Amino acid sequence: MYKADKDAIFVFGMKFGFGGCKSTGFAVVYDSVEAAKKFEPKFRLVRQGMAEAPKGGRKQRKEKKNRAKKVRGSQKHKKSGAAKK
Repeated sequence: MYKADKDAIFVFGMKFGFGGCKSTGFAVVYDSVEAAKKFEPKFRLVRQGMAEAPKGGRKQRKEKKNRAKKVRGSQKHKKSGAAKK
């Protein structure tokens, strides 16, 4: 219908009707893949396979953030890395 590349279409928010009734959802169609990467949120890009998911789990990222809050300046980069034994 819009003659867009299939990678530039993002479908989300699907609600399925019970018993095969009408289904609803949202779709965003971009002119190009570059425009999609510029405006689309990271989590939707990850779902589509266009971006990498953040490394480590949620708890690890939060612990890293809290370790970095305890120091100032250029030491933050060192503290946010892996814990040393």
